[in-house]
Amino acid sequence: MSSTNEAFSRVIIDSQLTAQGWSLADGSSVRYEVVLEDGTRADYVLCDRHGRSLAVIEAKRFSVSPGDAAEQAKNYARQLNVPYIFLANGNEIQFWEWQREAYPRSVKTFFKQDDLERRFATLQVARKPLSIPIDVKIAGRDYQQQCIQTLCQEIEQGRRKLLVEMATGTGKTRAAAALIKRLFEANAVTRVLFLVDRIPLALQTEDAFAEHLPDYPSYVLRAGRRFQDEKRITITTLQSMINIYGDYSAGYFDLIISDECHRSIYGKWSGVLKHFDGIQIGLTATPCVGGEETATEDEDDKLFVRDTLRFFEVAKPTFTYKLRDAIRDGYLVPYQIYKAKTVKTAAEGGFEVKRDELDWTAMDAKTRQEFEVLFKESDSVMIDPNALERRFTIPERNRALVREYRQVMDNGYTDKGILRKPLLGKTIVFAVTKRHAETLAQMFDEAFADKKPSPNVRYADYVVSGMGQDDTVDGMTKIKRFKKEQFPQILVSVNMLDTGFDCPEVNNLVFARFTKSVILYQQMRGRGTRKAQNKPLFTMFDFVGVADYHGDDEDYAQGGITVFKQPRKKHYEPRRLLSLDIDDHIDPTTREWVTVDEDGNIVFPEVSEQKANELGARFEAWLVSRTDFNPSQENLLRVVGSQIRANAETWDKFTSNHFALPIFSSQGGYQNALRVFGGKAQLDEAMESLNANVFHGDQSNEQLAPQPFQSSVQ
Repeated sequence: MSSTNEAFSRVIIDSQLTAQGWSLADGSSVRYEVVLEDGTRADYVLCDRHGRSLAVIEAKRFSVSPGDAAEQAKNYARQLNVPYIFLANGNEIQFWEWQREAYPRSVKTFFKQDDLERRFATLQVARKPLSIPIDVKIAGRDYQQQCIQTLCQEIEQGRRKLLVEMATGTGKTRAAAALIKRLFEANAVTRVLFLVDRIPLALQTEDAFAEHLPDYPSYVLRAGRRFQDEKRITITTLQSMINIYGDYSAGYFDLIISDECHRSIYGKWSGVLKHFDGIQIGLTATPCVGGEETATEDEDDKLFVRDTLRFFEVAKPTFTYKLRDAIRDGYLVPYQIYKAKTVKTAAEGGFEVKRDELDWTAMDAKTRQEFEVLFKESDSVMIDPNALERRFTIPERNRALVREYRQVMDNGYTDKGILRKPLLGKTIVFAVTKRHAETLAQMFDEAFADKKPSPNVRYADYVVSGMGQDDTVDGMTKIKRFKKEQFPQILVSVNMLDTGFDCPEVNNLVFARFTKSVILYQQMRGRGTRKAQNKPLFTMFDFVGVADYHGDDEDYAQGGITVFKQPRKKHYEPRRLLSLDIDDHIDPTTREWVTVDEDGNIVFPEVSEQKANELGARFEAWLVSRTDFNPSQENLLRVVGSQIRANAETWDKFTSNHFALPIFSSQGGYQNALRVFGGKAQLDEAMESLNANVFHGDQSNEQLAPQPFQSSVQ
């Protein structure tokens, strides 16, 4: 039989229908050569279990494009009064909801009978999603509702691939839940696939959906299991899907949401997503700006952006809500960066290690041999700082980082005449390897031994993932303990807390690991942005220069185009870690606080001092005008005034949350303020008056204050 004729194509089409469970012999599920009113014949008619027509199939030979038969098939569908058309030639299948769409679209398989029945049943009662109110109890924020509204507008216009960029911590899961509920209530979809990167994130999503969507049962699909047809929402990972998705028809899912999936799902594994004929929505916190504007040297970043935009067939995200927007609107907290490098890591172009610096007598034979190969005939070698904790380790460097952290936590750091102190609280440390994490955890634990209730309690612990046999066996237990219990206060992580980890109480992030990936860097930074009680900001400790590398001085909150420094092109083969028993300590010239405004711009010292003087003058004028404060109240307010001046570039009001700062908490914090003012009403009145006059003073208030310092800098 010639492979070019229609009969051969029908043989293949028959086998494709059989593969999807259609009975070709019962005389009612599939009907052939159906004679229509105008005397023409429909090649196939697919029916429900009661024999009612649902779809027509128009078959063509291999050499004819299925789309060429569109008008012919539409004539058949109109006479049969069916909403669905399949166009097939044995090689390609196209599906067409001809009453709602201008063109057919390619699908991977014919739909199973029950999938086609389900779509047909919902079509009879479908409404426009925009006519269904958004559940504001699930997604009550303006931008979340705007996102849902935008997506539904696009869906109603016929678009089936949509990309959402929302900053970490802004509630992507809640927005997704409210969108799913709206589409369910509109009968626009009936089954949803929600893809995540890791099973722990799937479990986290399942809990969220159980809370927000109690009427729509969901479950987590694990590897080796089958889909639960009775459940409306399937939550799973790519790995759990890879071996079973081919057993299901293209019509099984109506909506597929991919939440922060690894870029491979849009690249080499995109076949999993493309298999299902559902509306595709991507959720990401990663900036997706195409073309040359994506200034990154990291190849994975480039491929992620390229493959993501290509998969969703867009030049930019359908909806965007960036970190800058979230901080400006008060949904996420701003941050400050404390930068410090050791002498060795601050060395431009790497640092030199001399042969006579090493204690050769203390080395074992294997280590000595590796160093001999490294030095060859030279008296010194140059070390790339990025190789530290991968190829080399400097124990003194790690000790220096831990000492510096403890010192700044205890004493703060005076930067340009202003004392800054991080908030006490939970801290995440990003490490390079399991050995590095274990080393740092022990060092932090020793450094904070005086803060532990007993010696056997761990002030610092570590978790490791993604490294095979080095994975922490009880990692999830440690993470739960970190979130729910007082100790550990510090958790050192390797690939475990970088993405998807939600703990609003994290006040500090310590970067002991360098990454070229802007995507990973922004994910790591996002671990501290979530709001919590008594958390006006968080602090990043950058000991590796990663913030400078990613331009965080200039564009921290925009989450978009970032100017990158040209990285060095050295690569090291993974080998046994070599310990460099040499001196290293924090270079004082690298210590620096960096503060940026809500638009991501550095507040330069001159501007900072001018604003501090301006707010200080307003504060003094206000305090002098209030003659009703007693000495204890005035003393406390003087401390408030000093903190307002110290944080002039970041604060736009003073709230009760600010009493959690160390300078107040050491004296009893908010409870002490209540005692001094004699109750909440009196304290609230004082704070409202302060804010009105100092931060939001009108012209009359301005006249009370002496003229602020005028900078000569234009």
